[in-house]
Amino acid sequence: MSLTPIADRNLTRHNIVFLHMAINQSPYILYSDGEGNIFEDQSLYAVGRAGWDAFPVPAESWIKLPEGGSLYELPGRKGIGIDVQTGEMRLCDKGWAVAAFIPPAHTGTFVAAFETEKDAETLPLFCYTAAGWYNDEFYVTAVRIETDIRQESEGYDPEIIEAGTEKLLESYPNNRLVSHLAEKCCRTYTCPAARNFFIGRWECPVPTSPACNANCIGCISFQPEEETIGSPQDRLQFKPTAEEIVEFTVPHLMNAPYPIISFGQGCEGEPLLMWETIKEAIIQIRKHTPKGSININTNGSMPKAVRALCEAGLDSIRVSTNSVQKHWYEKYYRPNNYSFEDIVESLKVMDEFGRWSSINYFVFPGITDTESEFEALRKLITETNLKMIQWRNFNIDPDWYLGRMSVTDPGEIIGVENMMEMIREEFPNLKFGYYNPPIERIKGNFEKDFAH
Repeated sequence: MSLTPIADRNLTRHNIVFLHMAINQSPYILYSDGEGNIFEDQSLYAVGRAGWDAFPVPAESWIKLPEGGSLYELPGRKGIGIDVQTGEMRLCDKGWAVAAFIPPAHTGTFVAAFETEKDAETLPLFCYTAAGWYNDEFYVTAVRIETDIRQESEGYDPEIIEAGTEKLLESYPNNRLVSHLAEKCCRTYTCPAARNFFIGRWECPVPTSPACNANCIGCISFQPEEETIGSPQDRLQFKPTAEEIVEFTVPHLMNAPYPIISFGQGCEGEPLLMWETIKEAIIQIRKHTPKGSININTNGSMPKAVRALCEAGLDSIRVSTNSVQKHWYEKYYRPNNYSFEDIVESLKVMDEFGRWSSINYFVFPGITDTESEFEALRKLITETNLKMIQWRNFNIDPDWYLGRMSVTDPGEIIGVENMMEMIREEFPNLKFGYYNPPIERIKGNFEKDFAH
């Protein structure tokens, strides 16, 4: 099943906000006619969803749909709203439900509220944030969690990107990784990190592993043929050499502004399975230049490999997780030959070496913001001296995910925004964001926007 955006929102720079934009009332619910047109139903206020349940959303928790955001029709699903006259929740019977894709740097606080009809197709692996209409503007339930502008849509000029891609392909004609990043990541998937690499700035992706030691339910690079969803990306099909990695990453670290190279991308498996190659690459890179930051995005499954990479010169790690509770983690990741305790140990290893540690936290309202998850997160932060949480939107069909995880009653819900505020208050030195920070932010003024 494919899902096509039915409306894009181009807002000016002053509309990209970092705090809530107050409105006087809840926005109206949106619906689609199934032919690419969307409308508001002024008999219903939009609501949000957490877990299986729909909730009223405070007016102050809606922000204007940021630039780069899109609206999606949800076939086979009826939106849920609050009747303007009666105050009761009911279904919108005028068309299909609508949800928003919110761009990077923003974290959704509620999922779109809808009821799925029998035999409806599973939704693709995108995020489905609650959306509404108010005063001729689209609104979403989200917060801006990151000041860095590195993946802002207005920062990408197709002609400049294509020229940069051609130039680097000519510069590295025999490098399989550069070819993969160009043809697959940049030109096919329009990966923001790959596009930045080809225009010589900021974070450079370095996929390395065609294999994985987890069987994630929502894997974006591999899904079994019998599954009801498909992966939006093809997985890397070869094992790059250390020499191929070094060839293009050294010039990037030497010449790009605020440079980072990151092993572990959406178009590959688990990079720690290639730790020996990565270790050799790091050693060779640091023989050429001390500049920039070397990062790995990983499931954190191999603490001994993380230790070896730290000894070679790894600067930072980002460990992905749908939950910091063992049972929810292992039910989603379905790990092979590792456990949740291993990812905790990998974070501890980074702290032992005095390096930067983040978690790539897949935010799913109604699971992430439960009391039990909050307590588990507090424990993880304390035990590992975690440096940063990257509050990422979970790209998954809400009903499908909850069903596959066998979620019935996840427990008391705190609310995503409340949970963020409580964590900030208790751990004032812990950083919030969406991207891997450059070494200049890690060692200097973290709040400065180094991507400008």
